[in-house]
Amino acid sequence: MTDLAPAKWKTLILLHLAVFLAGWTGIFGRLIALGGLPLVWYRMAVSVLSFTLVLLFLGKFHLPKGKDLLRICGCGVILAIHWVAFYASIQASNVSVGVVCIATTSFFTALLNIFFNRKEASWKEFVISFISIVGVLLIFSLDVRYRLGIALGLLCAFAYAVFSMLHIRTAERCGEDSATMLLYELIGGFLFLTLCIPAFMGIFPQSDVVPGGTDIVWLVLLGSVFTILPFLLQLHALRHLSAFTVNLAYNLEPVYSIAFAAVLFGELQELNGSFWLGISLIVISVVIQTVRAS
Repeated sequence: MTDLAPAKWKTLILLHLAVFLAGWTGIFGRLIALGGLPLVWYRMAVSVLSFTLVLLFLGKFHLPKGKDLLRICGCGVILAIHWVAFYASIQASNVSVGVVCIATTSFFTALLNIFFNRKEASWKEFVISFISIVGVLLIFSLDVRYRLGIALGLLCAFAYAVFSMLHIRTAERCGEDSATMLLYELIGGFLFLTLCIPAFMGIFPQSDVVPGGTDIVWLVLLGSVFTILPFLLQLHALRHLSAFTVNLAYNLEPVYSIAFAAVLFGELQELNGSFWLGISLIVISVVIQTVRAS
């Protein structure tokens, strides 16, 4: 065991804390009575405001250089697409089915690694990803009613795999700290969704775009505590662990979300033996990669 092992274990612990907090974000998709796009628009607005205030208070707020700023904001556009697809998936199915699609992120990451980083295909990563994919397929047998939710969930996973790759490459080029990267990614995503809002209202004129009283409370919590903290922990992990390891750890996010949804919304009765076998395979894949990365 090398001298770096304790530092890696600390990073892994922080990563799994981020995953636990992220497990709550799917619950907000059920609590907030807004469509996916306006929900994410408000989430990013709250996150940008709260995070800017934090950085100003800490004296760490600054503006990146022109080209670097554009690259970082571009990453935010992909992040926004990921979040919109995530909440749209939950609303088209349920929390349990929607969040479990995140488990395919590691598979997409293993594929994209070949093109982004020109790496040779890692058979070990593909085997671990295959375990997760089998788990997802078992879960997908739950009900054909959820096909749209599953399709949106796969788009969500693919978008996040792209985001994590772009984030790492942009961070290496810019040399910016994680906090600055996150702030301007959120700003980029917020501006992108602001441009999309008129089109959304034209396509879905009956959709609510103004939050109600309780929605405001949930949006503030979602945009601050359950967005900023887990993302900072996650981006910190991306600087010390591979994108594959980080994304595979996020396969546990559905496990937490399903447990919370079972307690809060009674979704447990909708889940069968095939579902739980699939979840078991996902957990096994995460444990294997955690041991490999430690």
